Amino acid sequence: MPRVLIDACGWVAVIEAGINIDQALLESAGTRDLILIPSVLAELKSMDDRRLLLGMLEARCEVVEVLAKSGNHTDDQLHDLAVENDWIVLTVDTGLKRRLSQSGMAWLEVSGRSHLRLVRQ
Repeated sequence: MPRVLIDACGWVAVIEAGINIDQALLESAGTRDLILIPSVLAELKSMDDRRLLLGMLEARCEVVEVLAKSGNHTDDQLHDLAVENDWIVLTVDTGLKRRLSQSGMAWLEVSGRSHLRLVRQ
């Protein structure tokens, strides 16, 4: 079963669009298995204005450590974990999507400000 890595901008886009994350994940990716990395969690906590539903996100996600080779940049960490484990990344970051595309990896993005769309390369 696939797993979904959460990028901070992707989570913010989901919340701002008012998307039912459980239903959207099942419909688009066939899973509700969410993964967070420490740098994304820290980024979300730094911007938490109580509208990001971080308590719910933390309760539903497994927090995994990053690969040592990935360095300190969050996009590098997300990319490398996705490639290493064949995981999908929830993101709206165009640079990260471009890198995932070049590596033949899938991502989820908010489409039409109302649903998630799975993009496979």
